[in-house]
Amino acid sequence: MIRRQTNDKIPNYHQRSNLWRECTTFRKLRQIHASIIINGFNTNRFNLRELIYVLALVIPSGISYAHQVFDQITQPDLFMWNTMLRGSAQSPNPSKAVSLFTQMEKRDIRPDRYTFPFVLKACTKLCWDHVGCAVHGKIMKHGFEENTFARNTLIYFHANVGDIDIASALFDSSSKTQVVAWSALTAGYARRGKLDMARKVFDEMPEKDLISWNVMITGYAKRGEMESARVLFDQVPKRDIVTWNAMIAGYVNCGLNVQALEMFDEMQSLGEQPDEVTMLSLVTACTDSGDLDIGEKIHRAVLDLGGGELSILLGNALIDMYAKCGNIDKAFKIFHSMKEKVVTTWNSIIGGLAFHGHSEEAIRIFNEMCRLKVKPNDISFVGVLVACSHAGRVEEGREYFRLMREKYNIEPNVRHYGCMVDLLGRAGLLKEAFEFVEKMEIKPNAIIWRTLLGSCRIHNDVELGRRANEELVKLRWGESGDYVLLSNIYASQGEWVGAQSVRKVMDDKGVRKEAASSLVDTDEDTLMHFLFDSKSQSKVNKKPGLIR
Repeated sequence: MIRRQTNDKIPNYHQRSNLWRECTTFRKLRQIHASIIINGFNTNRFNLRELIYVLALVIPSGISYAHQVFDQITQPDLFMWNTMLRGSAQSPNPSKAVSLFTQMEKRDIRPDRYTFPFVLKACTKLCWDHVGCAVHGKIMKHGFEENTFARNTLIYFHANVGDIDIASALFDSSSKTQVVAWSALTAGYARRGKLDMARKVFDEMPEKDLISWNVMITGYAKRGEMESARVLFDQVPKRDIVTWNAMIAGYVNCGLNVQALEMFDEMQSLGEQPDEVTMLSLVTACTDSGDLDIGEKIHRAVLDLGGGELSILLGNALIDMYAKCGNIDKAFKIFHSMKEKVVTTWNSIIGGLAFHGHSEEAIRIFNEMCRLKVKPNDISFVGVLVACSHAGRVEEGREYFRLMREKYNIEPNVRHYGCMVDLLGRAGLLKEAFEFVEKMEIKPNAIIWRTLLGSCRIHNDVELGRRANEELVKLRWGESGDYVLLSNIYASQGEWVGAQSVRKVMDDKGVRKEAASSLVDTDEDTLMHFLFDSKSQSKVNKKPGLIR
């Protein structure tokens, strides 16, 4: 147990020594911590403060170890509490900050003006409006509502997740000289999608800081208004990496990949260094555009950024890029080079292999993942089910579908059902496929029925093809490909009257066949993009009549 030195009279402020300033890695910090314990310095409050501060705020991912150390301190002072609150609030698990604050209250630790803002920031990240409002009440109870730091954080909280009217009232009753308050209100309106109100506050700001510029540029970019974003981007007096990232990500999300890459070139020419967020957007641009040459250029830039090492996020993105651009060997090379792999890493390579027809290898990698005790998720099963479908391994596909529910407690979604329909349809088990669809626990969407229709076309089943087309007509009126497929099924069996009647229905409804496309290839592409591409599903769901 670490004890507090009660006669140590160091006040509640923080000055880091040269030793701790040099502590920038988790390994070095562990060494210093061990030395402190061995030499009996773990009762010195100054050392404990330094240790907690560096763990919670300096060392990446050090907050978990900070909590372990903090739990061993019998009487942490207010600086230590506030440091842990601050570190927890900005960590991936901000709920820890709220838990710590609850402990403070139970132990009758009196908060100061810094305590509440950290808790409010955690509530904002968590979107815990009720808890945040309770903290607002405690701020008033302790008399900190007029404190500038606390008031600005209250404005930010209410503007983002609380009551926007309270945020506006707090802002109106303030001196309006604090640029932070203006930025907080602007950010709140922008986050709620009220860009007109955000722009009004932004235009009225007596002094605009970079945060407010970035808020507006990001707001326009997220809404796809890239022309408005570009106007502000060109006007901002000084840019930082957030400014550039907002523009690049905005272009990528709008499908304007060429502009995103041009923005990156401009960024580099001005000497601005990219970060991981920049590179993730650019890798996504290359994935979407299928430009492998540019992708390899971005890959080299990623390696330069990380000193030859790949983070999990960038490694996953590069695997996905190379796989979708058709370079499976390069995707495999990156996969094997990654020192740390999580389930999303495995999903990237399994999906890439399955997408390009390397079914046996995809199944092997999935089984290897399970053997290594990496728990598959719903995306993992989409990959392995697609692989089984392409390989014609019906029994294995059935077994994986069963395991997903019974062993891993994963409820199948429309993609898993789509995989099974494709698996059965490819194998010519059309009646079983139709029975499977009829027993689905969720309503089938148009892609599932079109997959069935395509299978009926391949296996020349007129009756079931007619049934699938009837369901499609209910879901999406006037899709030419569905009628053409049914007409072709009739024609393949020499039922020319049936084929002609379908063509007449098309003419009566004004449905025109789209030229220059192979219906079989189009069906395959549509299904694969639906199964593997999250963007494609959102686009599919926007079509009228589709079941979401």
